[in-house]
Amino acid sequence: MLSKEQILELLQPLQEPQLGVSLTELQWVRDVMVKEDHVALTMVTLENRTEDTTALSDAARNLLSQHGVNDVHIRLRAASEHERESLNIGQADHEEDEDEVLVKGHAAGLDGHELLSPESGVRFIAVASGKGGVGKSTVTVNLAAALARQGKKVGLIDADIYGFSVPDMMGIEEYPVVEDGVIQPVERFGVKVMSMGFFIRENNPVIWRGPMLGRMLRQFFTDVNWGELDYMLLDLPPGTGDVALDVHQMLPHSKEIIVTTPHATAAFVAARAGAMAIQTEHELLGVVENMAYYECSKCGEKDYVFGRGGGGTLAESLHTELLAQIPLGAPDNHISEPDFSPSVYKADSSIGAIYDEVAQTVDAKF
Repeated sequence: MLSKEQILELLQPLQEPQLGVSLTELQWVRDVMVKEDHVALTMVTLENRTEDTTALSDAARNLLSQHGVNDVHIRLRAASEHERESLNIGQADHEEDEDEVLVKGHAAGLDGHELLSPESGVRFIAVASGKGGVGKSTVTVNLAAALARQGKKVGLIDADIYGFSVPDMMGIEEYPVVEDGVIQPVERFGVKVMSMGFFIRENNPVIWRGPMLGRMLRQFFTDVNWGELDYMLLDLPPGTGDVALDVHQMLPHSKEIIVTTPHATAAFVAARAGAMAIQTEHELLGVVENMAYYECSKCGEKDYVFGRGGGGTLAESLHTELLAQIPLGAPDNHISEPDFSPSVYKADSSIGAIYDEVAQTVDAKF
């Protein structure tokens, strides 16, 4: 059975949505009661907005369930006038903060953050696509694994908050733990991983508006103990929406890889993601053409299932390099293997070797 103090420590990562400050630091986790395997508590927020409170209660339940507490009753209420006044936020500071937020959005206040500072030496790579279903996440996890195989210290953020898939693709079954109020990422294939998927029960949908997505992404940078890194990869959601814009604001020095299929329509849509990178001064490392062809294992003949030329055309239009043409093919992994994953190709496979070449090419560009 957890004590009240342990529960408060577990809930340390939860932040007041508008202030970006831990609820436990504000002492806004109240009335904690523990009886056998049942926990009841109250959480206070500045405004009792449905999208904020739903996200907070879901996150709290998931953090507690990871430590065996499945019967949780959470009461949510808005802060009283006295509680607001006790924050003692000066008007001048508040106006200054508002000006910064208007300009930088969720990047406000991150300029001095150690991980995001150019002096950190961390090389950021955002992997983007114009549409879903082109294998962007597959490319991201395999590039991360390939960089790790080459001795690099690699972090991976599953920034596709709505369509998170990285934990499942990498065969991750454990959850992050909280130590001294800081989230410890899960490590798999030598890659440190953080994903929204760790904080959602089963396969429930994420029903959030744009601002909540940005706040969660911000927490992945500020509230996670990444340790020493050479590379940080971000699996962006498809398209050019709120999360992509937040990433461009938070990581002005990031570089990008655009993923497409050979199909002309996919390449046409992917050009928008590339154009966004150029407009926000993110250097393009190149284009990866996924599902480029199917190669017969018996005769070696290539069948261009989705057409030809989309990746090359896209790279040419964006004035960048075609990094690789990845063929169709399932990883040769068996569920009985201790390092089983549905989507990570082994180093000794033909497709795994292609990803190793991409990793070497990318590393040489920094």
